[in-house]
Amino acid sequence: MKWRTIIYVILLVSLTVVKALPRSYQEIEGRNSIGQRFSQLQENNFKAIALMMFAQYVQGGTFGKAVQMAEDVTDLARRCAAADRDNPDCLKPLDRIFLDTICQEENLPRFHDCCAKKDPERNDCFLSLKNSSRGFSSPFERLNAEAACRNHSQHQHSLTGYFIYEVSRRHPFLYAPTILSVAIRYDEMMKNCCGSAEDPTHNLEECFQRQAPKVVKPVKEDGLRQEHTCGILKKFGERTLKALKLAQISQKFPKADFVTVTKLVMDIANMHKDCCRGDMLDCMHDREEILHYVCTNQDILSSKIKKCCEKPLLQRSECIVNAENDDKPADLSPHIKEFIEDKGICERFAQEKDAHLARFLYEYSRRHPEFSAQMLLRIGKGYEDLLKECCKTSSPEDCCRRGEEELKKHIYETESVMKTSCDIYKEKGDYYFQNELLMSFTKKMPQLTSAELIKFTKQMTTIGSKCCQLSQDKLLPCAEENLDLVLGEICRRHLANPINPGVCHCCSSSYAFRRPCMGKLEIDENYVPLSLTPGLFTFHEDLCTTEEDKLQHKKQEMLINLIKYKPLITQEQLASVTAAFTAMREQCCNEESREACFAREGPELIKRSEKMLTE
Repeated sequence: MKWRTIIYVILLVSLTVVKALPRSYQEIEGRNSIGQRFSQLQENNFKAIALMMFAQYVQGGTFGKAVQMAEDVTDLARRCAAADRDNPDCLKPLDRIFLDTICQEENLPRFHDCCAKKDPERNDCFLSLKNSSRGFSSPFERLNAEAACRNHSQHQHSLTGYFIYEVSRRHPFLYAPTILSVAIRYDEMMKNCCGSAEDPTHNLEECFQRQAPKVVKPVKEDGLRQEHTCGILKKFGERTLKALKLAQISQKFPKADFVTVTKLVMDIANMHKDCCRGDMLDCMHDREEILHYVCTNQDILSSKIKKCCEKPLLQRSECIVNAENDDKPADLSPHIKEFIEDKGICERFAQEKDAHLARFLYEYSRRHPEFSAQMLLRIGKGYEDLLKECCKTSSPEDCCRRGEEELKKHIYETESVMKTSCDIYKEKGDYYFQNELLMSFTKKMPQLTSAELIKFTKQMTTIGSKCCQLSQDKLLPCAEENLDLVLGEICRRHLANPINPGVCHCCSSSYAFRRPCMGKLEIDENYVPLSLTPGLFTFHEDLCTTEEDKLQHKKQEMLINLIKYKPLITQEQLASVTAAFTAMREQCCNEESREACFAREGPELIKRSEKMLTE
């Protein structure tokens, strides 16, 4: 099997082949036929995608094992496409063939329980084992630049294939187009950096450090978004995902009519169902179908995506997602009174419930690009609850008009929360803003480790730096939609290892209200504070480091332990303890024998702090 040739070809023609699939593909009988897929995609593409799928399912497997399984499946596909179509194995759904291949392998004990199940439970079991936070290091960590360039010059295409395997297993929810796009960027980086290696003024390490983040960034961002979407689908169901996409698409394409937007919502929801089920081939095709539809219907969708549709296929999706919302139609009225004042609303709601609510969400969303999609879902839920209540009364129109006041109140409260957070961020800056978040979230979720709390609050602080500088009409979509990704990550962490009942309630009850729910959480009253053991607070001369990032990290770890030890600590008590610590650090860092000073003064600081915390 010539994997060097295969990876080279896949990088050249991968996604263009998908464009050759018939437009009626979704309706073709036997769309899961492995022989049909092989013929449509051609061997090189089929094989490379098989490699990705096996790397994503068997994350702990070796490159050689993934290659061997991909070869086995490709051999079967080739036979099925040629003359063996009536073979029972050729008639199996493609995902079943892939899982059968894994289950036939020896030395994969982790999958024994899953392999004992029947489909579709088996597939669900395999998907549940996919883990994007298992701690695999980045492909660029501990990278020896000179050795990498030697490998690239001798094994260019097989090295790129190995990179595809590594990215796939580290990011088991990442879609094939993203992996292929990143592989192309990786290949370009290697050529750019290694191509100038003979230049005496060229710094290889610096070149890799400069270009590697551009390769890694879309992997992290796309992987997180895709896992997030699958998490919404799994936890809250297809109806919630469709409502979210309806709000987002209505904002993106406000000139598009309801029928067109609804078609896109259905297609995108179906794509995510295929992608989240692990069917990478269907996932790729669904994605291309949507891009084809969007780009051939720009005139009725948006004037802002012309440049996106001129880009290569691999770059098109990301461009459209990040494109500006189109301008609202000039004749679009600012209000939608027919949903409040029309005398027939209760009858329509009773007859068409979901369709009526969908039209309301569409009309409201296209008028309000300044709101986040999550806030629009809360407004939609509020409208649904309003109709349920008012349609029981003798005067539903008057009742609904009173509901408008509740809507204004919710909008004001949401905007106030974001404004207050940004005011604090602008006043305190990154480090002290993160400390405020650390205090709040350590009280809400003391079961999280220090590393987890620092990571999540760091992500929230980055959102502050990104969104708080934006104009008022862009602040809410930026802040809440990015914050939603972090909260989704916290909820997936809870799903894997439960945090506490409060977090469970927020993560389970409602997707739209998850952010307000988390915001209202207070101290976990069931949490048993840490005991003051000798190892809880330790002070050493590494506190004298001149590297500000390292010092801040150590101080934040101490802050977390302090709150876990004393969850009811007041701001005044914290200020007193902080001042005492700062004085001790300054004293010891100015002495010749720093370690001895910390060994002497540390226990004294703990005693004084204990007294402060009991006053």
